[in-house]
Amino acid sequence: MNILIIDDDADVRATMESLVRRMDLACDTAAGLGEGLAKARCGGYDVVFLDVRLPDGNGLDALPVIKSLPDSPEVIILTGLGDPDGAELAIQGGVWDYLVKPAPVRETMLSLKRALQYRQEKNRAKGPRPIQLSSLVGTSSRMRQCFDLAAQAAASQAAVLITGETGTGKELFARAIHDNSSRAGGSFVVVDCATLTESLVEGTLLGHRKGAFTGADCDRDGLVRLADGGTLFLDEVGELPLSIQKSFLRVLQEKRFRPVGASREVTSDFRLIAATNRNLEEMVERGAFRQDLLFRIKTVHMTLPPLRERIEDVGLLAARRLEALAADNGRPPKVMDSEFSQIIAAYSWPGNVRELYNVMERAVIAAGDEPTLFALHLPQEVRIAVTRAQLSRGASGEVVFSTEGGLPTLRAFKEAREREYLELLRRECGGEIVRMLDVSGLSRSHLYALLKKYGVDI
Repeated sequence: MNILIIDDDADVRATMESLVRRMDLACDTAAGLGEGLAKARCGGYDVVFLDVRLPDGNGLDALPVIKSLPDSPEVIILTGLGDPDGAELAIQGGVWDYLVKPAPVRETMLSLKRALQYRQEKNRAKGPRPIQLSSLVGTSSRMRQCFDLAAQAAASQAAVLITGETGTGKELFARAIHDNSSRAGGSFVVVDCATLTESLVEGTLLGHRKGAFTGADCDRDGLVRLADGGTLFLDEVGELPLSIQKSFLRVLQEKRFRPVGASREVTSDFRLIAATNRNLEEMVERGAFRQDLLFRIKTVHMTLPPLRERIEDVGLLAARRLEALAADNGRPPKVMDSEFSQIIAAYSWPGNVRELYNVMERAVIAAGDEPTLFALHLPQEVRIAVTRAQLSRGASGEVVFSTEGGLPTLRAFKEAREREYLELLRRECGGEIVRMLDVSGLSRSHLYALLKKYGVDI
């Protein structure tokens, strides 16, 4: 077993190295993030101890790089700060543990032993079988985590809750889980809870018998029954009326229900996948959603990231859309001019992937028979939004955010500024790596990692 310790404190490195070697484990150390990432990329490490505040970067920012390595070592965060927000980010990034320095020797050894035991058992166990993801696009670490969760969900019969902003692809993920599951031969029944009126929701879901109410002129199976042997997809489940939630909970638990106007119960062996863009935990606190129902529908929970948090996927998604549009029209796909690509990478995409696909189609229509998409072919509102964002930067270089739009998340702000700096650095240095290293003060490995992260070509 090989351990890598990345910490700028020489005393901490020496102490940790001594502890690791007393456990008869091989150990390497690095005093900075660039040096540590360079060693990690060489592979062969089972666990990485990672400091947060390093001279050449933030350890949390390097988590996606480390977790995306082919051997994907377990990561134990070391920090001198008792930062709950940092701990949350670390856990979301897939770390094994979060230790506050100076961590007791016993606690550190126990955490390391457990991480190594987990890694050994994980390597021995057969992981979830690969799934077909032809309908899904993404190479970012956030999306790879979602793909892994989708594979786990597809291999089980558990209920799945998919959350995320509108347009992030929740239904696509639900279909991918269904298509790769043992229920693929059954129906994938979509229920848009936002369109169900409270008076008709029970009959729509559970079905009804002839004469059950005015207009019920024949027996009709509900959507739950139609999903027998397949998957029931409740889209916008947060809109499900509170009055039906209790009875639907029983349907989930028993897989038995009585259609409206029926004297006998019927059964339906369905698998539930639900999706919403609302905060169900907050709705539970307000009494707008049943807590017991929430527990039942979120056995597997995945949150799809907004497009602005996976900018590296924008070019891939745009290219995929161009291929699809070309195939639909029986013509070769158009290519994107570099300025066109820069603008779509700089735009915030409030409508996420759905908006990107719409914008690409509009650009193709505007281009007509021209083989290349230029910035002029983009909708004016996209170009204006990007231009306004660029012009809103004051002389100090700080971005001025309007009160109407509100502040972005800290991560989104940092990523936007990092991308901007890299673009400026590339232009100022003419894309010459040696000059870029001299000007930025970054190590070669750190610079390459950032260029790859943000898709900046040199």
